[in-house]
Amino acid sequence: MEEPRETFSTSEGHGGEIVVETHMVESTESASHVHLACSRQHCAFPLDGDALCVWSTQDPSHQPLILRGHLRPVTAVAFGNAHPLLLCSASRDRVMMWNLGECREKTLDGQPPRGTVLHALLGEVLCLRLSPDDRVAAVCAGDRILMLDAEFSQSRRALVELGRHRGPVTAAEFCPWQTHIIISASADRSFKVRGGRSFSVLVLDPGSQQLVAGSADGQLWVFSLAEGHHYRLVTRVDLRKQRDTFSTRKLSSCPEDSQLPPTKEEVEETLPVLSLAPCEFFFFPFNLSLSSRNASCLWIGSSAGLFIFNLANFELEAVLHFKEFGSLSIQVAGSCAMMSRPCGRKAFCLLSALFGKKIALLEVDLAALLRSQPHPGVGARLSVLPRYAVLTVCFLFEYVYPAARAIVKDQPLVFHSKVTSSGYTAARLLFFQAGDGQRLACGLANHLSLVFSADLTGTPAVFSGHSGAVSTVCWSHNGRWLLSASQDGTLRVWSARRPELALCLGKDMFPKPVRSAQFYYLDAFILLSSGPEFQLLKCHISTSRDDVKRYKQKSRCTPVFRLPTTEAVEVTSLSAVNEFYSYLVLAAGRNRTLEVFDLNAGRSAALLAGVHSRPIHQICQNKGSSFATQHPQAYHLFATTATGDGVKLWDMRTLRCERRFEGHPNRCHPCGIAWSPCGRYVACGAEDRHAYLYETGSSTFSRRLAGHSDTVMAVAFSPSAVQVPSPIP
Repeated sequence: MEEPRETFSTSEGHGGEIVVETHMVESTESASHVHLACSRQHCAFPLDGDALCVWSTQDPSHQPLILRGHLRPVTAVAFGNAHPLLLCSASRDRVMMWNLGECREKTLDGQPPRGTVLHALLGEVLCLRLSPDDRVAAVCAGDRILMLDAEFSQSRRALVELGRHRGPVTAAEFCPWQTHIIISASADRSFKVRGGRSFSVLVLDPGSQQLVAGSADGQLWVFSLAEGHHYRLVTRVDLRKQRDTFSTRKLSSCPEDSQLPPTKEEVEETLPVLSLAPCEFFFFPFNLSLSSRNASCLWIGSSAGLFIFNLANFELEAVLHFKEFGSLSIQVAGSCAMMSRPCGRKAFCLLSALFGKKIALLEVDLAALLRSQPHPGVGARLSVLPRYAVLTVCFLFEYVYPAARAIVKDQPLVFHSKVTSSGYTAARLLFFQAGDGQRLACGLANHLSLVFSADLTGTPAVFSGHSGAVSTVCWSHNGRWLLSASQDGTLRVWSARRPELALCLGKDMFPKPVRSAQFYYLDAFILLSSGPEFQLLKCHISTSRDDVKRYKQKSRCTPVFRLPTTEAVEVTSLSAVNEFYSYLVLAAGRNRTLEVFDLNAGRSAALLAGVHSRPIHQICQNKGSSFATQHPQAYHLFATTATGDGVKLWDMRTLRCERRFEGHPNRCHPCGIAWSPCGRYVACGAEDRHAYLYETGSSTFSRRLAGHSDTVMAVAFSPSAVQVPSPIP
């Protein structure tokens, strides 16, 4: 057996010790398709076929413990979960249980360690699992699952035999929060709840109560086991596609001089899922800037490397390729077992070579690995809540506070031009006042806009005048005005008291049709998008008429600012906060980008590429309500949605996807989304005639609202009552 090897680092020159190969041994028999085992202090694997080798991960200087008792090659190994630490092993001739503490004591006394035979002649065993209290051992032999008594093994009979699968059972797990439940997966493309692939590994996450199944074709299937969810499928992830996306993000974050040209000779490799294990994150002395520190993450072991998978946004947090560490003994793995220590700083990976007979133990420095990963959103330092007053050179100051600047000069007790009086001449940092939720506005495809009472009783008010489908309706902050934009290229502002037109802006003012429009900066401006740019209009709205020239409107509008997108693509959605002063504007582009503009600085502040697989059709910010209280940090959250790609939850401070909501069918229509006033829920429409309600702390929907007869295209929360109106087309 070789001595521990030196520390390796990646070829890109990332600082820090990432991987240490602490042990390596070459067996006489290959263990490329044997289920290996790792615990917090030990790892175990077959050695020379019928023997077991136990390495200490806590102290690499300890001598390996060799256990002999099988007559045929060992095919499965599993550690216990309680104290004292038990090790269960299986071969064609017998299933044995070993007490590692007693075995080590006998070895130190010069006696051969002995195990206890639980059962004999079960055939080929592909998987072993011990219950959380180590009283029962689940043995997967062929198409059967046998539950063996691990405490009283003299009878050598199974306690119970579970129902058979139609194919060999390849994986089994006990449910951590319901220990009497065991979930098994088989090569017949099924487990306890029927699925659609042949799963090879399983893992259960107690925090989210989700089952994650990995398959040999590189697919991850996430199911919800929460009560009332009926084992619904949450999402399916292609590991290779996620790896490619992560690599693209990593390449874009590197300087252009250090980017290597792509090679045409690269062979497309498959990434079979060999093992799944929890990955525990704890506080580090540096800023990791993970998308969600409290999110559950998994280690994924594959033939080509190791991956950290986030169960909140279903994206990769870190990638470690074996081929990037040229001095590792194993470059292509045939079997893998992972384990993270409770402190969260170290992880251990036990590998067996796919081609060859080598077995190696790797120690991974989790902190160094995460430091070497790309985090393009870090450092933007954006905030929806303004951290400083509006700049005097900014157009916002000029148009919002023209009188305030004159008042400063004329203060009666100030006689020097450089002394500022105590007047409030800057924007207040936080000001909330939402509508009362008494009216509901709807834009229709038949050129009309309707305003209903919140209880949907009585005759709605009809606002007519557009000659195309109404694409946008928006209330002003004070509730006096209703804004509507149409595909006919016009934008109209109506009096909310009666269906009377107050302002009409035609095609002569906009080069292309208005896709999005809203009031902005507490109704000081109208913000809209037209083609590849967005504009700010300063409007004076009045419904008064001259007795002689009643046809002439007194409302006037002045363009004050316009800014194109960085890549000059059409804006598909636009969003900004009007409920309080905020300088940030979010714009989605036709090329699947998301751009953040800082209007106080008058420039683009951040640009994200490949946000969804299709162009974003709606951006929805958490704007709150005067009837509900939220933590100030909650206003940094916003959601995006695209047809066929679900809903993503983002944090403005990190510009990372915090969570992903899937489960509602949305393949063809641009179904809308909405935030609840309390900030805890996100609602969305769907094509199965339902509206779905997601809780921001869970990736699967908490409620499905029925009652429609067609696709639900839009949803909206009432700011003052527990209501979710959802019109249909």
